[in-house]
Amino acid sequence: MTTTDSPWLGDAVSLVEAFRSKDRSPVEELQASLAAIEHSDLNAFSFLDPQGALERAKSADVSKPFGGVPLGVKELDAVNGWPYTEACVVFADRKATYTSVMVQRATEIGGANHIGLCTASEFGGVNITRTVLNGATHNPWMHGRTPGGSSGGSAAAVAGGLVTIATGGDGGGSIRIPAGFTGLVGLKGTFGRIPRAPHTELGNLTVNTGVMARSIRDTARWFDVCNGHDSRDPLSLQRVENWEAQLGTHTDSLRGKTAVLAPDWGGAVVSPAMWTQLEEYAQHLCATTGLRIITVDTSLPRIGAAWSISGMVEIHTQLADHWPACADVLTPEMRFGIEATFGKYGTLPRAKIEARRAILNQRMAEIFDAVDFVITASNPDVAFNAEGPLPSAFGGVKAGAGNNGKLTFPANMYGNPAISLPAGLIDGLPVSLQINGRHFSEQLLLDLGLALERTRPWALVAPNSPL
Repeated sequence: MTTTDSPWLGDAVSLVEAFRSKDRSPVEELQASLAAIEHSDLNAFSFLDPQGALERAKSADVSKPFGGVPLGVKELDAVNGWPYTEACVVFADRKATYTSVMVQRATEIGGANHIGLCTASEFGGVNITRTVLNGATHNPWMHGRTPGGSSGGSAAAVAGGLVTIATGGDGGGSIRIPAGFTGLVGLKGTFGRIPRAPHTELGNLTVNTGVMARSIRDTARWFDVCNGHDSRDPLSLQRVENWEAQLGTHTDSLRGKTAVLAPDWGGAVVSPAMWTQLEEYAQHLCATTGLRIITVDTSLPRIGAAWSISGMVEIHTQLADHWPACADVLTPEMRFGIEATFGKYGTLPRAKIEARRAILNQRMAEIFDAVDFVITASNPDVAFNAEGPLPSAFGGVKAGAGNNGKLTFPANMYGNPAISLPAGLIDGLPVSLQINGRHFSEQLLLDLGLALERTRPWALVAPNSPL
């Protein structure tokens, strides 16, 4: 699989098995990861804790689900005592005073060894990982292209062979978009599946936390470890179990269910050449699992500018004491967003948001009353330039810069689960299917992913990863 001089190039589950069989040790794996990170040109990590990680590796309990596995932590996740910058120069010196429940569960229950912070987009506000604080993060499949955002550093680290697993977050596609750009599995769970405690700001009710993973079983194991209600997050869901153990057991449940192919999901414009390939993968998956492809109207109402205004409120609050003096040290997208929305949020925009959310929820419910799964793309095209700007044309079709998140955002608004699955390459870059399911249908989505993984296996790491 790999030598002890380079990081493990299989998935996290197989690495744990190697630890347990003593074919490899947590200390060896940590040292290999740290060396690979040092020599990497991906710019996937913004902070490392080598001494703390070494002590944890020495005492790792490999009987735990992720015992001893080096873990990359998304820069927007809190780890007590580590930098907590929001990927923003303004907060470059700020330290976290608590650890997020997801990271706590992954490390304490799961036994993972958190080794450092992976780069993210500033405040998680854009689907490119390029900031004034950290510079641009690169896609391991092609240097000079983006791994997406906001979980771009996590995706680059996992797909680039630096660590086998890393945390992610998805408020508008920030797990599925980078997973799609880098050939990883990216599951956004049902809203509340993993708590956002201990410091839970509900905001727009769209943000989910999760994992950037190489395999379906890694993803299932992560949710087994990290899901479950926390009283400090009142909207978090009750605990569910045995997702990994039950993988592949829903064959009968899938057969005969229905799916609609929706290349224009959310009003997006998708590259025609890319959709041709994705449609073939979708038809293969449906034939393999017994899904019936049907025709359903999947048109959705537009959310409107009021949503964008409300999405900046938390950022406005954090930057209030620094604005406008901090304008020149913000990334262009954040600066523009604040300038365009500062002071505009009030009762009227709030009322519009809730009215439009209600309309969208009604429409999504109608669609999922008519069909079990909506199959679309994770991204409208292959990964664009790492330095930006956000593209406005996809496969030669003009659509506007906001097009890139239209495919993923409906699931964030409605709260239903959606998964990004690798579906081959175009021009040497990964493309991915996105499958949306009904609320609480994650196990069915994972079994669809398992069927694709078995019949159309994907590369676990990019070909230029450490050997």
